[in-house]
Amino acid sequence: MELRLYDTLSKDKRPFTPLDRNNVRMYVCGPTVYDFAHIGNARPVIVFDVLFRLLRHLYGADHVTYVRNITDVDDKINDRAVRDFPGLLLNEAIRRVTEQTERQFHEDVDALGSLRPTVEPRATEHIAEMRTIIEKLVAGGFAYVAEDHVLFSPQAMNAANAVLPRYGALANRSLDEMIAGARVDVAPYKRDATDFVLWKPSKPGEPSWTSPAGIKAEGRPGWHVECSAMAWKHLGEVFDIHGGGIDLVFPHHENELAQTCCAFHAQRMANVWMHNGFLQVEGEKMSKSLGNFVTIRELLADWPGEVLRLNMLKTHYRSPIDWTLAGLRTSALELDGWRTFTERADASKGEVSRNVLAALSDDLNTSLALTEVRRLVEDCRTSSDPSSKPHRDLLATALFLGIDPRKIDYQKILKLQRGGVDEMKVRALIDSRTDARARKDFKESDRIRDELAAMGVVIKDSKEGTTWEIAP
Repeated sequence: MELRLYDTLSKDKRPFTPLDRNNVRMYVCGPTVYDFAHIGNARPVIVFDVLFRLLRHLYGADHVTYVRNITDVDDKINDRAVRDFPGLLLNEAIRRVTEQTERQFHEDVDALGSLRPTVEPRATEHIAEMRTIIEKLVAGGFAYVAEDHVLFSPQAMNAANAVLPRYGALANRSLDEMIAGARVDVAPYKRDATDFVLWKPSKPGEPSWTSPAGIKAEGRPGWHVECSAMAWKHLGEVFDIHGGGIDLVFPHHENELAQTCCAFHAQRMANVWMHNGFLQVEGEKMSKSLGNFVTIRELLADWPGEVLRLNMLKTHYRSPIDWTLAGLRTSALELDGWRTFTERADASKGEVSRNVLAALSDDLNTSLALTEVRRLVEDCRTSSDPSSKPHRDLLATALFLGIDPRKIDYQKILKLQRGGVDEMKVRALIDSRTDARARKDFKESDRIRDELAAMGVVIKDSKEGTTWEIAP
């Protein structure tokens, strides 16, 4: 089965060929640990967890290395530490914030059914690697020292007589376009507007380390060089896959690629760059000012993690997703259907659907994979034996996707706000209508539709089956 992936840099979908089949390597940008992760942060976690599972299936669990970093040095962390622990020294306050937030993040993504990555490095544990990369860039003429800062020069990169990618190729923009489309820090010590910080002096009380490039004052790294250093340490100068959200393409990933390629004189940092699309909430961009900013923790208070995961996987990872209450309700009911067919199944005797694997192998097409899962559900409906092969295969396939339908607490779902609608009755009516349609009793089918409408329930028929929601 051939795996094909879309590469943001080359702008095409092509067969995936690992650099080393015995050590397939993937890096995904992880959280900056200063607050609870929001539902948009959950998307790359879930997307690349599915890819991790697929790579382990194709190449063997012992032959895949998945690195997802923890950013534990950042101005937002410093601000949170000062706010939450005003009586402590800043470094101790920062330690408490990062440890607490990292623990919260792990609890949340565990609840979403995601596997832990192979390696989860912290930025502050890789200062030596950052200094090494910065020294290489200065020695190569790609970076310079100015007023205790070290800055990278995209102009120098593009002017170099070397086999290097063009700065801006990942974002598919010229330098002028990037200046016009981004908030560029203006500073008198910068040679050019596009130059970005690799290292900067620390303010009094802030975390600080011995500076590179002969700078006497202690300082701290810029954000972009952190990921370059951690990826190099754990995956090498060039590796297979680099992932993250589409919002990271510029400037973060563009700058990562530039630093790494220039430091090691390489044409590529990663052979494939993958980016998941944006997430909106009820059709609008998520923001605190709109009152639609929602954390994973808040959603888990009302919904099982399996529901959140299924709802995320319904949309192909490169497409934008609209996160809605109606979608969550539909996902919850669908998963309860899976539960009824898997409660007595033995996954160890089941097989992951080849059609699901084929869908995932086509650039991680989770929406098509779920269509194939629904075919398994229909096979289960025709089998009266709850331990039969269709039931076993359904459970094995669901578990492969990171979803255990047996964990669904139907009583919890019943308690969700549904406008007083009896969900058991709705499901029974929909099943009766499905039977009526199958025997071409359209008069009875229409009568049931009218009864549901009188209850405030809107149904929608598709080739995947019938879904329903409360009328707005």
